[in-house]
Amino acid sequence: MSSERGATLTIEYGPVTQIAWVTADIEATEKLLSGPVGAGKWTRLPDTVFGPETTVFRGAPADFTAHVSLSYIADLQVELIQPVRGISIYTEFLDRCGPGLHHVCFEPADFDAALAEADLEVIQSGDMHGAMRFAYLDGAAAGVPYIEIAEIGRAMRAFYEHVKARAH
Repeated sequence: MSSERGATLTIEYGPVTQIAWVTADIEATEKLLSGPVGAGKWTRLPDTVFGPETTVFRGAPADFTAHVSLSYIADLQVELIQPVRGISIYTEFLDRCGPGLHHVCFEPADFDAALAEADLEVIQSGDMHGAMRFAYLDGAAAGVPYIEIAEIGRAMRAFYEHVKARAH
């Protein structure tokens, strides 16, 4: 995939495991996606904190909070993110675009290799205390606001399986 700006997705990112929206009203977005789109029961994680020890936004330590809600449509995870406090990729997106589709998430076989080989700028990244590592790549030139690559640890994978079972 290439673009007018020259960015190319040249590595295998792995399967798409999630699509995510950023919203100013998580409850309204849950209702919309539960109806015609078919998302199952939501698991809400209010006031999820991303601290400066583990999160970087545009090259600097980040400190922000977001409400997160997860569901599934078949095997595809659906994530909703509502920024609550601080500056992040999510507040930047809302300010620039308003609510909407924010990213697709891939789980590469080798997170570090995927990140090292990525031909796209890393806008935000973090480590959720070993449960998950993530990086948002700037995909706007290729038609997707952001591409997230993630490494999911055993505990987070078990949590996702619980969310999936509740959603179905």
